[in-house]
Amino acid sequence: MNYSTMSFAEFKKFCDAVYSLEPNAKFSVDKEANSLTWTSGSQPSDSAIETEMARLDTLYTNQAYQRTRAAAYEEVKEQLDQLYHDMTAGKLDATGEWHKAIKAVKDANPKP
Repeated sequence: MNYSTMSFAEFKKFCDAVYSLEPNAKFSVDKEANSLTWTSGSQPSDSAIETEMARLDTLYTNQAYQRTRAAAYEEVKEQLDQLYHDMTAGKLDATGEWHKAIKAVKDANPKP
């Protein structure tokens, strides 16, 4: 691998893959010398790291809907208020405002 030309984002993906494969890994990189020195843990092969980077990238891409949903949901305190009003109105079913709000987010951002 060419560490000297990696962007910060590429290097972060590299580190994420290494720590996924070897959680106790400790290493340092000298970008000028294009060298990596392992100080703890076993060093995965470049191909194992590249495979893991691709797997993690696919996982991140496949979870896009979850990140979009999380941003679209109302804050918990607002959801609790909706639930309270639904309870007092006897609407703890699909007719309640909380259920409608959650369903709208899920419908707008379906699982792939």
